[in-house]
Amino acid sequence: MDFNGSGILTLLIFLPLIGAIFISAILRRENIVKYFALSIVSVELIISLIIFIRFNKNSLNNFQLIDSISNWIPANSFKVQYLVGIDGLSLPLVLLCSLLMFVAVLGSWSITSRVNEYFTWLLVLQSAVIGVFCSLDLIMFFLFWELELVPMFFLISIWGTGRKEYSAMKFLLYTLFGSAFLLIGILALYFSTDSFDMRILPTLMKSSVFILPSTLMFFLFVFGFSVKLPVFPFHTWLPDAHTDAPTAVSVILAGVLLKMGGYGILRIVITLFDEQATTFGYLFALFGVINIIYGALITIQQKDLKRLIAYSSISHMGYVLLGISAISASNSDHALLGLTGASMQMFTHGTITGLLFLCVGFLYAKTHTRYIPDLGGLSQRMPLLAVGIIIGGLASLGLPSTSGFVSELLIFLSTFNVFPIYTIIGVSGIVITAAYILWMVQRTFFGPLNQRFETLSDVNTSQTIAMYLLVLSILFVGIFPNIITSVFEVGITNIIQIPNS
Repeated sequence: MDFNGSGILTLLIFLPLIGAIFISAILRRENIVKYFALSIVSVELIISLIIFIRFNKNSLNNFQLIDSISNWIPANSFKVQYLVGIDGLSLPLVLLCSLLMFVAVLGSWSITSRVNEYFTWLLVLQSAVIGVFCSLDLIMFFLFWELELVPMFFLISIWGTGRKEYSAMKFLLYTLFGSAFLLIGILALYFSTDSFDMRILPTLMKSSVFILPSTLMFFLFVFGFSVKLPVFPFHTWLPDAHTDAPTAVSVILAGVLLKMGGYGILRIVITLFDEQATTFGYLFALFGVINIIYGALITIQQKDLKRLIAYSSISHMGYVLLGISAISASNSDHALLGLTGASMQMFTHGTITGLLFLCVGFLYAKTHTRYIPDLGGLSQRMPLLAVGIIIGGLASLGLPSTSGFVSELLIFLSTFNVFPIYTIIGVSGIVITAAYILWMVQRTFFGPLNQRFETLSDVNTSQTIAMYLLVLSILFVGIFPNIITSVFEVGITNIIQIPNS
C-alpha cells in the first residue's frame, strides 16, 4: 500500500471527521464544543483559500494535488483506490463548501439541545461533501455520496421542526432511490472497462465492450444525479426537507448538497458520455426550462418564507440544466461558455440561497413565524437583517453587479445559439423571480410594523458576521467574476477536450 501526494487534500477531507470523533468522544462542555467546531471549519476555510490561490491554471495536468493509495480496499476482483485530486471544476465547489460550513457553524451558535451530537454530525457532513468533490475513484465517490445521507438524516430528524421525521425519511428514501441507479451505472462501467479511475475512464471507454448499452448507462447516471439536483418531477423531497431542517442545515442543503447533482452530471455524465450528452442535450434544455418555470410559478404562491426559497432553488437549478444543454453546441466556445455558466450558477446559487436561508432562520428565531402575511415593517427593527435578505433577493433575480447576474448571463449567451426557444422561455423565468422576490421583501420588511414586533432586536455579532461574509462574496464575485469563472473554465476545457483527445 503506497501513499503518493502532498496529503493536503487528505487533510482537507478528513480533518472535520477527526474533529467530529474528538467532539463525540472527549469534549463535553457546550461552549468548548462550539469553539472547537468553529476552529475546525476555520482551518478548513483557510486551507481551501490557500489551495484556491495557489491553483495553477496553466498546469498541463488535468488534476492537481493528487493523493493516492493503491489497493485501498484489498480485493482480488475489484481495483478500488484511494484517489483524490482537484481541478478547475471541483476547486470552487470545495471552497464553497468550506465557506458555507464556516457560516453554518456561526449560524448554529444558538443550538442548546444535544450540542455535541449536532456539531459532530455537522463536521461529518463536511467530510462527506468535500470527499465527493475530490474523489477520482468512482467507488470512493459513491461511498462519500452515501455517507452524506447519515448526518443529514439525523440533523433534520432531531434538530428540525414540524414534520421533521417525515421530511428526513423522505429525503433519505429519494436519495437512496437515485443512488441505486448510480451504483448500477458505476458497476456497469467497471465491468466494461476494468477501472474505477475517473482519470483514465474516458480513454478506456473508447476501446471497451460495454455490458450494457452506453445510452442506458448514460440515463442511469443522469437519473441518479437528477434526483439530487433535483429535477422535476423528483423534486418533492426538497421543500419538505428545507422547511423542517434547522437553519444551518438548510444553508448546507441548498448551498452545497444540491450542487452534488450538478457536479455529478458535469464530472461523470458529460465527461464519460459526451456523444450521448450531445445527442440528448435538448432533454437537458427541456427539463431545465420546466424546472425554471414550474419552480417559479409554485414559488410565487408560497406564503412560508422557507418554502418560498426552497421552491426558488428548484427554479434556479433549472438554469444549471439549461447551461449544461450547451454541450450540444457545434461551436466549442459556446459549449465552454454554457458549461462554465452552469458551474458558475452552482457556485453563486450556493452563496445566494445560503444567505437567504440564513436570514430567514435568524428572522424566525426572533419572530417565531415564517408566515409572510403576519410580517411587515421589520426593516425598522432589524435593518442589518433586512439589508442581508434584500441583497440576497436582488442577487437571486440576477441584478447586475451581483454574482447571480454573471452566471445567468453566461448561460443565456451560450444556449441562445443552440436552443433559442428554450432560452427565451428560461429568460422569462427571471421576470417571475423578480415578482416573488420583490413581493416577499415588500411584505416582510416594509409597510407598517406589526405591533407584536415593536420590541424586536436586530441580529447579534456572530449572526452579522455569518450573513455579511456571504453578502461580501456575492458582491465581490459579481464585480470580479473572473476570479471564479477563470478557474471553472480550466476544468470545463479539460472535460470538453478529454473525449476528443
